[in-house]
Amino acid sequence: MKTKSKIVKGLVYLFTGITFFSLFFIIAFILIKGVPHLNLGLFQWKYTSENLSMMPAIINTLIMIVLALIISVPLGILTAVYLSEYANQKSKIVNLVRITADTLSGIPSIVYGLFGMLFFVIYLKWNMSILAGSMTVAIMILPLIMRSTEEALLAVPQPLRDASFGLGAGRVRTILKIVIPSAMPGILAGVILGIGRIIGETAALLYTSGTVAEVPSRIVGEASGGRTLALHMYALSSEGLNVNQAYATGVVLLIVILAINFISTKLAKKLGKDTIDE
Repeated sequence: MKTKSKIVKGLVYLFTGITFFSLFFIIAFILIKGVPHLNLGLFQWKYTSENLSMMPAIINTLIMIVLALIISVPLGILTAVYLSEYANQKSKIVNLVRITADTLSGIPSIVYGLFGMLFFVIYLKWNMSILAGSMTVAIMILPLIMRSTEEALLAVPQPLRDASFGLGAGRVRTILKIVIPSAMPGILAGVILGIGRIIGETAALLYTSGTVAEVPSRIVGEASGGRTLALHMYALSSEGLNVNQAYATGVVLLIVILAINFISTKLAKKLGKDTIDE
């Protein structure tokens, strides 16, 4: 029995070490390859073939994140609240919704891209635009946000709800003041994962937002397309002439993801603490 425990413990340490080493290797590789090629020209306001500025791509990425979250977060959270707090947990429809969401989470992003191109770009005639790209990635991350929020809400202990009901609070007040604040770290974890997927997405956006290296003047219609940071990096590396600048873009992409994770984690702790203190 002791030998078996030691083997399991050894495997845990081994795979943990492999995981940490892999992450460290990837981050170190990007930094070593990209940092020496960072320069002020890459952060000029306008992209030209000389400076290869990534600033329009950074702005497009932020616009894409905001638009996608405006659409997906309210839908995902409200659906999760219904599934966890109001719906019959043994209902076949509820199980069907969960299975469907899990299935949609596993579909390759290129499929979402083709759907976005056929529906938003061609059928609705939005052209390749920031809005078409945002709607596509919003649909893509919606199941992720919904399922992670639902799991976080279900993890809140039932006695907390019972105590709130015992003090005279209604269901809505209990959900808003007790359940959601308690589940806030889990909810924001899903949102952070969604943001990470938006930032790193290329296949779905290639067909919906286009690869124009400019900040669009509108979000839909003509002259509304624009590339994100990941698409900018893909375009530079695929051309084969500006690989060093692609590595530099990868460094900025990494920093943006780390910054968003840091801010979201701090925000989750603050929101949860402040709301419970009230």
